[in-house]
Amino acid sequence: MRRYRCRELLVSCRGVCAVWLFMAIAMPVFAAHDHAMQHSDAQKNAAALAISASFDAHGRVWLARVIDQHVVVSHSDDLGKTFSMPVQVNAVPEKINLGGEYRPKLVAAGGRIYVSWNQGLPQRYSGNIRFAVSTNQGKSFTTPLTVNADSDPDSYSHRFDALSADENGNVAIAWIDKRAAVAAQRAGEKYHGAAIYIAESHDGGISFGSNRKLADHSCECCRLAIARDPDGTPVVMWRQLFESNIRDFALARVGEPLQRVATDGWAIDACPHHGGAMAIDKNGQRHLIWFTGVASAPGLFYRRMNAGKLTSPYAVGDPQRQAGHPAVLAEGQRVFVAWKEFDGNTTTIRVMLSSDHGANWNKPATLASTRDAADYPLLIAGRGHAWLVWHTTEHGLQFIDLGSL
Repeated sequence: MRRYRCRELLVSCRGVCAVWLFMAIAMPVFAAHDHAMQHSDAQKNAAALAISASFDAHGRVWLARVIDQHVVVSHSDDLGKTFSMPVQVNAVPEKINLGGEYRPKLVAAGGRIYVSWNQGLPQRYSGNIRFAVSTNQGKSFTTPLTVNADSDPDSYSHRFDALSADENGNVAIAWIDKRAAVAAQRAGEKYHGAAIYIAESHDGGISFGSNRKLADHSCECCRLAIARDPDGTPVVMWRQLFESNIRDFALARVGEPLQRVATDGWAIDACPHHGGAMAIDKNGQRHLIWFTGVASAPGLFYRRMNAGKLTSPYAVGDPQRQAGHPAVLAEGQRVFVAWKEFDGNTTTIRVMLSSDHGANWNKPATLASTRDAADYPLLIAGRGHAWLVWHTTEHGLQFIDLGSL
């Protein structure tokens, strides 16, 4: 197992450039007087660690993060040992929602670099879905556009964007949208939760088609997962509101009705802020993992979906150690699942591997840990390997090769 770290994410420039990037990205957390204060500080600083990463076809890794009201993108040719000078995606500063369930999204595909993010608006819980693309290897980005298109955008909540793009310039962005809820409220009607919307581009992100509603009555604040079936059609997974305020997971292939994929029966009159993850392999099997807080069996669960049929849920991680915030990656016959655990002192990242499309799993391995602020784990593929990407204040950005699991 190879591990690559870049504590300061120093770039290939000198003097003030390196100092500026160190100050902006390293963000050390000063020691607290006791563990309770230390953990509280870590939680507050975790939002600033939120990143996205993607390999391009040449093995270069691209990184997106937020610095001082700008989404910035940089790249590394040595697995994070050094990074290029970051390029601002949005030239004009704007409030950007940021945190564990919020983060800028980045996909490198077909020679383009696609980025989406959530612009915060003055109204509480409101935002716009923003997007830009680079066609010149990250040297510059198009003027950002707002993807959500409705008649009164400043009054609605559009949040928790999920981005997908393929080698042919097909881009899809899904998000949680409250325009239907606002319209119902104005009409004096009841409306539970929010809705799931999607917009697609077929010209490399230059323009987007109309906003399409996938489903009504979604949970309001859990991140979405998006992937593509082998024919290229986007599939979105989210936490849905079912009967009696039950918040379990559903998915929908664009153009088709939603399908319930979790029957935990978690009844809670609040949003858990705990989204799921999904990957689709080349055979079209959908690999799903999610969190439930239902009292009878809380924790993380994995299951496969093939031709509409679901396997039995498989428990993942230790619920006593707050196992949660998972990631999943399907590469050939191999499926990787990563998640975060916390024992009251140390945050660890656990990873397990299936070598037979998710039918059987090896014993979970602990691959990284910290006692300081940390982002959620990411799983990405590139250079013929699967990688765990994790960003912490203690160790900086880590790329951990999963080839030896």
